[in-house]
Parts: sequence; structure tokens; C-alpha cells
Amino acid sequence: MDANKQALQREARRRMMLEDPMMKVIPRVAIPMIISQMIDSIYNLADTFFVSQLGMNATAAVAVNDSLMNLLRSISMGFAMGAASYISRLMGAKEDEKASSVATTTLTIGVLFSFMLGFICVFFKEPIVRLFGVTDSALQYSMDYAHWIMLSSGFTTANLIMNQLLRSEGSTTYAMWGMCSGCFLNIILDPLFINVFGWGVSGAAGATALSKMFSCCVLAIPYIKKTAMLELHFKHFKLKWDIMSEVAKMGIPAFLRMSLMSVGGIISNHVAKGFGTAVLAAISVANKLYRLIASAIMGFSQGFGPVAGFCWGAKKYKRVKEAYMTTVKIGSICALILGTAMFLGAETLIGFFNSENDPTVLAVASFKVRTLCVVLIPHIIVMVSSNMFQSIGRPVENLVLSMSRQLLFLIPIVLILPPILENMFGIGEYGLAGAQALSDLFSFLFLAVPMMTWLFKKLKPLNDGDEPPFASKKKH
Repeated sequence: MDANKQALQREARRRMMLEDPMMKVIPRVAIPMIISQMIDSIYNLADTFFVSQLGMNATAAVAVNDSLMNLLRSISMGFAMGAASYISRLMGAKEDEKASSVATTTLTIGVLFSFMLGFICVFFKEPIVRLFGVTDSALQYSMDYAHWIMLSSGFTTANLIMNQLLRSEGSTTYAMWGMCSGCFLNIILDPLFINVFGWGVSGAAGATALSKMFSCCVLAIPYIKKTAMLELHFKHFKLKWDIMSEVAKMGIPAFLRMSLMSVGGIISNHVAKGFGTAVLAAISVANKLYRLIASAIMGFSQGFGPVAGFCWGAKKYKRVKEAYMTTVKIGSICALILGTAMFLGAETLIGFFNSENDPTVLAVASFKVRTLCVVLIPHIIVMVSSNMFQSIGRPVENLVLSMSRQLLFLIPIVLILPPILENMFGIGEYGLAGAQALSDLFSFLFLAVPMMTWLFKKLKPLNDGDEPPFASKKKH
């Protein structure tokens, strides 16, 4: 009976992905993922809010640890996104058993690797946080926060991989509740650990670590109860080259994208450090606030991914194009509304995180948030385009778009623009604050538009059921 019920659930989800109207499918898949991404950003906002009450140095310490968390998360996302992309295509082609092998193998290796890496990093936390650009006044705060983030890295990986596995099969609502459960716990534990127990910054990090562990337990329930389409079991653990290479092919671009965020953050921290702790704190607060709406963009683009992967695996190319255009249209409307709201309310929102009422924090953070809001629509098109290439198994194009926001544009702008503005007008910190918006605009104009034009020309002559234009000549 359980097997029959599971088979019916699989067929219903597959039918939804391949046949239901796209205006129904995209919101149904994407909205829970948007909420999940926003919940993840609330994790960070909650920490930043409670930590900011301890002063500017504590806020700056959390800024430095953002780069550390992004670096650890980049490894997790490499495993998670690589597996999710492959699994979506496998399930679209009705290869469910192989999809379970990909899921089990990726989860096992990813969690073990992350635990070992985090444990090793604990012994080098001072040089690590110094490398990431901490100021002397914020050093101890930063080390206290980093300790628990490093030790809990394995749970972060398990959390992200199981979340992506559920998304890849279309179970986005349960993935959302898995993320929500940890966030609610984090919001409860933060003031308890920081203020009641008096653990300060260490308490904020400990609350986040425990919340990630709790989310892992919640996300594991569908696999324990066998209600998920995928089956996680050691009998499916297979170290096969075709599995590992395919996961790596799509996981490496995700890893590089996230790790480059960390590198970009490290460079930005060092540049901000030259302008003082207030600018470092301002950049941190602006990033956390913007991430709240940027997470909605990421949710839309990732919600589109499983649909595109399913349809590509089933050779339904017109539906792939329809999914892309529907996602861009809905996302652009939402970006316009959210971006306008945050642009107008930037100073008010930043005030909640500026306990010392520092004018530099308010001015620089407001400028950064507002410039990012102006380019929100181009940013969503870049993100959806990147996920398009990831979903159809095109790692090079995905890698180029993934890297554009950090390596190709942001890092050069961060290194060049602030010194020029500082020497000419004495406002170098505003060059740093506006660098990300310029990077987003350049990524859209010079990469996303021409690359999607090229892809749509490739798909135009195809009929559903034709061999894909990038089909491998190897027989599987």
C-alpha cells in the first residue's frame, strides 16, 4: 500500500511539472522556495539585530563572519545544487532509482567532508577571521562567533542538501517548513542566549547552530517515513564515476559562485576596514537587509530550476522556454514592488540595526541598499538565466553567469572605484557601497542578454521529443 501510494504521489508530481499550466506551476513551486530563502535571510537578520544591540564592534564582527559562512556554505551548495540539477533531470526521465543513488551518495560525502573541514578550521580561527578583514576592536567578537559556525558546518550541509533534494522532486512546501522551523527556534534562542544567559556573540552563533540542527531533523522526516519520492538509504550509496562527475559538473559552478561571494566579501571587508569600523558595519547591515528581498529573487530562480530540469529531461523544450519567460515576468513584477518599498524605507530599516545612531552607518548603508534596489530587475534576470543553464546541464554557461557578479565585475570595481572616488572627492566609501549595483547591471547587459539570446536560437527549431541540442555522443 505504501509503495502504491508513493508511486501515485510521484506520478502526480511528475504530471504537475510536465502538464499543468505554467502560471500555476511556477508560483506553486517557487513560493515555498521564496519563503525558504527569506527565512534563511531572517536567520542572519535576527543575529544581526540582537548582536547590533551589543554595539558597532559586534555588528562588524558578524560582517566578517558572513564571508566565513558563505565559504562554508559554498561547499554545501556545491554538493546540494549539483545533486538537485541531476536529480530533476533523472526524475523527468523516470530514472527514480538512480536519482535515489545520487541523493544518498551526495548527502553522505557532503556531510562527512563538511564536518571534517569545520573541525580543522576551529584550530585556526584567529588567522582565518584576520584574513577575512576583521578590525582589532572586533577580533574577539568575531572569533567567538566563528567557533560555533565552524563546528556546526556539517549540519549546515545536511540542511542545504536535504532542502535541495526535496525541491528537486517538487516538494517545495515541506522544504519551506523545514527552513521555517529552524528560523522560529533561532528567533526564540537569540535573545535567550545573548541577553538572559549573557553569552553575547557566542550565544548568537550557538543559537544559529542549534537551529540548523533542528531543521535537519525536520527535513529528514519525509525520508524516515518514506513519503518522499527519493529514498535515502545506504543501499543506494554508490561511488560511481557517472554520478560523481555529473554532480561535480553542475555543483562546481554553484561552489564557485558561493565561494566567490566569500572572496568578494573578504576584499570588500578589507576595503571597508580602511574607512573604519563604521563603514564595515554599514556594509554588513546593508547586505543583510538587501538579502531579504534578494532571497525572494533566488527563490524564484531556484523554483524555476526543478520545472526546467523536469521538462528538459522529458524533452519538452517549448515548456522549458515558457517556464523561463513566466518566471522572469512574475519575478520582475515582484522585484519592482519589493525594490520600491525597500528603497523608500531604507533609512527606517537601517535605524533598527544602528544602536549607536552613527551617521556614517546610516548614510553608507542607505546608499548601498538603494543602489541595489534600482538594479533589482536586471539582477533577477541574471539569476533566472544562470539557473536555466544549470537546470539543463550546461555548466560552462552557468559558471560564466555565476562568476560574473563577483569575479568578472564586482572584485575589479571594488578595487578600482573606491580609491578613485576617495582621491577625487573624498567619498571612497560610497564607491564601495555602489560597487555591487554596478556589477549586477554589467552582468545583465554584457552576459545574460546575449547568452539567453543564443540559447533561445538553439531551441527555436526543436520540437518536443527531439534530441536536445547539446546531447552527449556517449551512450549511457
